[in-house]
Amino acid sequence: MLFSSQGEQLGILSGGCLESDIGTNARKVMQTGKTLSLCYDGSDEDDLSFHLGIGCGGTVYIILQQINAQNNYLSLIQVHEALQNHTSGYYYQPIVTDKDEDDSSSTSPYFQAEPIKDMAEAAQLTEEHNNHKWLVNPIVPTPHLLIIGGGIDARPVASMAQQLGWHISLWDPRPANARKEYFTNVNNILKGEADVITDFALKNSVNAAIIMSHSIVIDAQALKALSRVNLDYVALLGPHHRREQVISEAQIEKQSLPFKFAGPSGLNIGGTLPESIALSILSECHACLYKKDAQSISQIL
Repeated sequence: MLFSSQGEQLGILSGGCLESDIGTNARKVMQTGKTLSLCYDGSDEDDLSFHLGIGCGGTVYIILQQINAQNNYLSLIQVHEALQNHTSGYYYQPIVTDKDEDDSSSTSPYFQAEPIKDMAEAAQLTEEHNNHKWLVNPIVPTPHLLIIGGGIDARPVASMAQQLGWHISLWDPRPANARKEYFTNVNNILKGEADVITDFALKNSVNAAIIMSHSIVIDAQALKALSRVNLDYVALLGPHHRREQVISEAQIEKQSLPFKFAGPSGLNIGGTLPESIALSILSECHACLYKKDAQSISQIL
């Protein structure tokens, strides 16, 4: 979570229970320049977090550190550049306290680029370097979603994906579709023949695609172009018999596709309107990208 000297906040740590007190302590760190360690124990009736009503009822450990040129901005510039370049890796952060010399070069945070197979991988503690505990956070770029088809029902898909913070691209060869005034929240709008899809997806690290042009021919062209790209997830709008028509038109074998191919697409949530259909498809896509089974959490033992 980031705090600015103007009182701005970015991110969240406790769901809103502790942020006000954390912000107060953050201002102390800005004034003194010294690292501050905080502990909120939701099980202790005498602890502040108990009275604030911390949601999980557990114990939260927080380190507040100043970000400035003297500490190389905690290497967050390198993290930002990696995310912009769609590069994954790990951010190594020393577990320092107000008693430690946290400006020492031996305990400086750093970023190491390397592939991460599991986008949902959790942070972990390690004690492998310089007799210090380190928090190792996986850094995963924003998922890149390619929407095929710029009709009315594609608008809620783009809008919801944008709320998730995803990078969104849109392709539709028809002049009347995929108009910028209706898709102000997408990052790229592609035109031209379907061949542009292959090169774009390969060069721009596209993770998933949703095919929803409502044209058998256009859908087939897009599917054939995507069949040359190793994506994590591709969804096709429409019932089973339409899926077979698209596959036949594309002249490909479903078994040869190098990605999870969902057709009909989405989770069975009873969606009929464009917004609920978008929710259904994006939920399935999200689960696939993060390697989850989309099962109700209440049913997981």
